[in-house]
Amino acid sequence: MVYTISTGFAIYFVMWWLVLFVTLPFGVRSQHEDGGGAPGTDPGAPVVTGMGRKLILTTVISAIVFAVSMLAYNAGLLNVDRLSRLMGI
Repeated sequence: MVYTISTGFAIYFVMWWLVLFVTLPFGVRSQHEDGGGAPGTDPGAPVVTGMGRKLILTTVISAIVFAVSMLAYNAGLLNVDRLSRLMGI
């Protein structure tokens, strides 16, 4: 099975979203932990989210995961027959 460019983009897009949700909680300090906060806001609201840094980090990590998975697929390590044997099917 040969991946087309659109299939590659779709796989990368799904990986990117998964990695984004993994990286979101790292480095976030809540208003309660920081000891401050505006009146009437949730104490669990983040003080500084650092979204720019997280989006760049997510893109880099996703590119690495995608490249490794495509190398494994092209090497024949990720195919249905091999994965079926590993799972005992």
